[in-house]
Amino acid sequence: MKKLLMLFALMATLFLSSATLNYTYAQDGEAEKTEEVKEAAAETKPAAAAPAADEPELTGTEWLKKQFIDGGWEFMTLVLICLIIGLAICIERIISLNLASTNSTRLLKKVSAKLDDNDLEGATELCKSSRGPIASIFYQGLSRADQGLDVVEKSIISYGSVQMGRLERGLVWISLFIALAPMLGFMGTVLGMIGAFDAIEAAGDISPSLVAGGIKVALLTTVFGLVVAIILQIFYNYLVSKVDGIVNDMEDASISLVDLISNYKNRRA
Repeated sequence: MKKLLMLFALMATLFLSSATLNYTYAQDGEAEKTEEVKEAAAETKPAAAAPAADEPELTGTEWLKKQFIDGGWEFMTLVLICLIIGLAICIERIISLNLASTNSTRLLKKVSAKLDDNDLEGATELCKSSRGPIASIFYQGLSRADQGLDVVEKSIISYGSVQMGRLERGLVWISLFIALAPMLGFMGTVLGMIGAFDAIEAAGDISPSLVAGGIKVALLTTVFGLVVAIILQIFYNYLVSKVDGIVNDMEDASISLVDLISNYKNRRA
């Protein structure tokens, strides 16, 4: 599942990058044609100029594309890659954590019923055939029930740490993209401001339109970087809360399992 999601993220990144480049070339071509038309119109200068036609309103997707291109597709593409890969990891983690969730109360009842019947092997096989980290921890504890409670507790603690590490896998990459996206946006802003000052120096004066255009381009990268960070932060907090819930269930269920094994051994003594 994880490899499939990462492959999808890579394909989506390549597709969007190609679409962005095509859109950029198209915009450049249209801009050149517009300049040629303006120059031709300036040369002719008709006596009665027709009123300029209103620009068509942009849809949400077209407006977003325009802002993406205006912010500089080089840094915008990097921010977009952070969003795509980060979302792919988030989706993979959500699916994995939902599959890892187990009804610990129901599992404990089944294990307790098996142990009440002195069927330790049946309880062990039941946990082995069940999915989820709680069932895996139960299996490790029950398979060592004959070796004493100390061994059972140590195996539960050790394997619980292993399961916790598996649950938290991938979260560090999400936190990386949360920090990286606004950093790339700020870098694009700084470079855009440098370009704006270079344009001012080349023009020889501070034109309001020149300054405003340069600042707009510079700030768009920051906006997109912050939006990506906010989206990934929401998913990250959800995943952390999901992991914490599963870990709490693991700890409570492990304590209950030790009690069940202790009662089982007392009955057998």
